[in-house]
Amino acid sequence: MCKQANESERCQEQPLPRGHGSVGDGAEGGIMFLQADMTFSRRDFARLAISAAPFARAFGKTIDSKIDGVQLGVQTYSFRDLSLDDAIKAMVADGLGDCELFSPHVEPGGAQEAVSLWEGPPRPEAELKAAYKAHDEKVSKWRMSVPLDYFKDIRKKFDDAGIKIYAFNLSPEEGWSDAEIDRGFLMAKSLGVGLITSSTTVTTARRMAPLAEKHNMMVAMHGHSDLKDPNQFATPESFAKALAMSKHFRINLDIGHFTAANFDAVDFIRKNHEKIVLLHLKDRKKNDGDNTPWGEGDTPIKQVLQLLKANKYPIPSFIEYEYKGAGTSQDEVAKCYQYCKEALA
Repeated sequence: MCKQANESERCQEQPLPRGHGSVGDGAEGGIMFLQADMTFSRRDFARLAISAAPFARAFGKTIDSKIDGVQLGVQTYSFRDLSLDDAIKAMVADGLGDCELFSPHVEPGGAQEAVSLWEGPPRPEAELKAAYKAHDEKVSKWRMSVPLDYFKDIRKKFDDAGIKIYAFNLSPEEGWSDAEIDRGFLMAKSLGVGLITSSTTVTTARRMAPLAEKHNMMVAMHGHSDLKDPNQFATPESFAKALAMSKHFRINLDIGHFTAANFDAVDFIRKNHEKIVLLHLKDRKKNDGDNTPWGEGDTPIKQVLQLLKANKYPIPSFIEYEYKGAGTSQDEVAKCYQYCKEALA
């Protein structure tokens, strides 16, 4: 996602289990091997898949977007210009049956209001800070008071459409209270998912660790391409820090951001696939370059998908549409899905 962990920063990118881990001594091609005595087995993936499986399956109404053994899906952030109901309709139209639910899609104002804060037209700094503050206060109050049955109703919308919610994308910011973060875990449970993905900071991740233990829930850290801020997840070493914090922590690798940070996604996945529970697919240029239409950047999307296929790595790979496309978000996600199909052929 484009949103930075620090709420006051505007996004600089284009819009749209046992033990603890450690950084290995060796490196090939600049990629450190994240050594850990924890493993993530196919049985663990199966457990996540079962928790995500919609009740609609009992009635035979599910959308199958697994291609040649690779589970494809979409981050609902890709439909950030749409309401939740319209985003679900777009997923059905595109034939995508697995998703990662972007939390603003279920919050007051929806994804459109939240994303407008960092992807909208430039505003004076004071005005932007005031808008952030007002939005955050509104959502914080809602977060602590919304009935948890609300999320069961959200889950039913996806079930009725034949779509699995594989993960809930919840990204606590530095200003969140521990009670708010804890509430996020309860939201995920009410959605019926066993995995939270999070674009947060290293310091906030430490606060999430005991809550992951408390709720016995997996949390996967999502990285960006900011190599200047040591509090961001971007490097192999920062992901190693996450793995060392909790036996419940894993990696949500965004291969576009990882490439933009000048790391080798294929090599990293090959060496750390047991600790990666979700991939985000997008195309970006190296050297912190722009998001591009797929096939025009430097991200090895095809090579990554072929790696999963050849080695039967059970890692779901979700489209995250961020470049400035000429069509609607539904149209552009459909193009990305077609790109994946052709890459796996």
